[in-house]
Amino acid sequence: CLYPFSCLVSPKAPKMPKNKGKGGKNRKRGTNKNDPVKRELILKEEGQEYAQCTKMLGNGRIEVACFDGVKRLATIRGKMRKKVWVNVGDIVLLGLRDFQDTKADVILKYMPDEARQLQKQGEIPESAKINEESNAEGGQGWEFDDDGGDSEESDSDDNRADEDDDKSDDDVDVDAI
Repeated sequence: CLYPFSCLVSPKAPKMPKNKGKGGKNRKRGTNKNDPVKRELILKEEGQEYAQCTKMLGNGRIEVACFDGVKRLATIRGKMRKKVWVNVGDIVLLGLRDFQDTKADVILKYMPDEARQLQKQGEIPESAKINEESNAEGGQGWEFDDDGGDSEESDSDDNRADEDDDKSDDDVDVDAI
C-alpha cells in the first residue's frame, strides 16, 4: 500500500443502495387514493351506532350526537387519523363500548352520497342534515343580502362619511404641525 488509508477500503466493499423511490411520507400524504373508488355501503351491526359530528374537540376527539338520542365523546381511531378527515356535520359509524356508554370509537366516515343512501334505506332519520354548511359555533354565522348594496341607507351613510372627511380637513392646521 502506497497510501496508509487506501488499504482500509477494499475495492469489493459493499456500497449503499441507490434511492429508486420518488420521496417519503410527505409525498404519499398529498395523494388521495380512496377518492375515485366506489366502496360497498357498510351498515351497522350489534354494538355499533350511526352518529353526526357536532363539535371538534382536538387530539382526535369529537363530540357526536348519536341517532339513538345520546350525546357521546368519540375518539377517531388511529388508522383514520391524518388519512380520513372528519368535520362537523359528517355522518360516522361508531363502535360503542360495553363498559362506557358515554364514550365511543369512530370506525368509519360516510361520504355524503353514502349518507343519503342510508337515509333512503331508513337507517338514519330524515331529519339528519347531510352535506350542509354549518359552523362549528352552533350555526351562528353571517348572512348577506343579495341586494348588492343598492339600498338608500348605504348611500346616506356614504354621504355622511364624505361630510366627515370634509370637516376633518378644515379642522387640521398644517402650520401648527
